[in-house]
Amino acid sequence: MAEAHTTRHHDYHLVDPSPWPAVGAVSAFIAAFGGISWMHHFYAAAPLVFGLGVLGILYTMAAWWTDVVREAEFQGHHSRVVQISHRYGMILFIASEVMFFVAWFWAFFNTALFPADMHQIAREQFIGGTWPPKGIETFDPWHLPLLNTLILLTSGTTVTWAHHALLENDRKGLKWGLICTIALGLTFTCVQAWEYYHAKFDFAGNIFGATFFMATGFHGAHVIIGSIFLIVCLIRAFAGHFTPKQHLGFEFAAWYWHFVDVVWLFLFTFIYVWGGGPHLAGE
Repeated sequence: MAEAHTTRHHDYHLVDPSPWPAVGAVSAFIAAFGGISWMHHFYAAAPLVFGLGVLGILYTMAAWWTDVVREAEFQGHHSRVVQISHRYGMILFIASEVMFFVAWFWAFFNTALFPADMHQIAREQFIGGTWPPKGIETFDPWHLPLLNTLILLTSGTTVTWAHHALLENDRKGLKWGLICTIALGLTFTCVQAWEYYHAKFDFAGNIFGATFFMATGFHGAHVIIGSIFLIVCLIRAFAGHFTPKQHLGFEFAAWYWHFVDVVWLFLFTFIYVWGGGPHLAGE
């Protein structure tokens, strides 16, 4: 009877019962409740509640993904059919991320293209009918933003190098490609933090600052997430994981990193160059 239950006669993975969906849901609720309470100053312990919820989410992510790695590397559950379903899932996730950034671009263009819209009288009075709004000193796109563009484009080549090295079973090339990509990603984050520190405008009180920091800030958060993704892949590479025929974890990290690169190209082109004003775009 026991052997009948463990013998698999199909290519699909029937996942064992797991506590992580329930733990993650409870942690997300605690984080949301604490975050909302903190923003509305409901009680003094709200930041602590929010922090506990975030810790629960992070623990769930680490434990759940550890189980997935174990299923792939040691239990052999990720057959070719299962890998296809995982790829579809990652494609849908990246598609949802695309729409997330579309929302911020929509907010930016809705105001930048129509700063003096006759149907938006309050908008015209608030921003002066011009874009960028009067009194806003934007960034020079050909300084730090251009540097960060070159950094991310270079990181796209290094992660591709690591991928091709893995396909050729070149473990050394895989590790060095990942190391270079992680170093470039962390450098991007440091340069962006320096840029934010020297910004001549802030988030509050103007539509330009709000849309700028939301769009570029969330992109910066995705760079940090992608860097962590790649760091985990590097640790797994040193542990002997990934083969030329089975490396979904690394492949998804590379997809995610290329997605981050493409989003930055749009941010640089439209928010820094075009959105920075004609006097900067022509310099």
